[in-house]
Amino acid sequence: MIQNGQVFAAMVVFRCFASTVTAQVQESSALIAVGAYSLSTAWSTFVDVCTIIAPITSVMCCLAPLPTILQISRDKTVGKLPLLPYSSTISNCFVWLMYGILKGLPSVWGPNTLGLALGVCYFTVFVKNCAPEARNLPGTAKQHLQVTTVILAVNLCLAGIGAGGVRYAIDIIGTEGVIICIILFASPLAALKHVIGTKSAASIPLPFTLACFVNCIAWFVLGWWRAKDFNIYFPNVLGLSCAVAQLVLKGLYGNRTNCEKEELLPSKGLDMVAGDRKCSSPTKTMNPLT
Repeated sequence: MIQNGQVFAAMVVFRCFASTVTAQVQESSALIAVGAYSLSTAWSTFVDVCTIIAPITSVMCCLAPLPTILQISRDKTVGKLPLLPYSSTISNCFVWLMYGILKGLPSVWGPNTLGLALGVCYFTVFVKNCAPEARNLPGTAKQHLQVTTVILAVNLCLAGIGAGGVRYAIDIIGTEGVIICIILFASPLAALKHVIGTKSAASIPLPFTLACFVNCIAWFVLGWWRAKDFNIYFPNVLGLSCAVAQLVLKGLYGNRTNCEKEELLPSKGLDMVAGDRKCSSPTKTMNPLT
């Protein structure tokens, strides 16, 4: 009898222990489920926010050249500024405008419609105040106009074919947009080489770089999780990498100019005449992202 009682008591203890463990497991599972749901909800909200702000940040990037254009209009001269950023803006925005319309993405064709209009205005003001014989734009204004017209005409024809249900036309336009974005990244990359060489990040405009950083994140999230479109998220991965590199160099080198660096160096017995020293002026580069 004593042995049977011990067995019964052991069974009761085991069942109580099993019930306790089961309850704790169920509670933990419920907490994990709630946490997973909360995380999923938070990420869904983040994707929604990116979908909303992506067109807004694109418009901000399109407005970035406005101060330069206003300065050109006031001075009635373009100096040594290139025309390429403005002609490429027209081509880039037109390509993505056609792509957005064919894919039925208002978040794509909407901001690029405004970008196209601004690009045409920038181009017009620049050419109006540019010397007719200028050949350092690179090339001439007439050549920029001819190339831009050809790009617009070709993509308009492709858009017409794509609207007729031919899938490859849409793919060609999307691929072309990606290629244009990659080509436009050549300017920021060249600026990074200059920054590293001079150890001065004065040529990197911080507000614009931050805007491009947010812009690329928003478009990457929209392209990957919402539109699920390689042509949208891939170029923005490159743009995001470029923006991160610019921000890192800005943090490392700051806005110190060559003159400031010379003041920190020992004179080595040489007399420095302030009037004879020349500082390298920062060159503001345009980020191609729109």
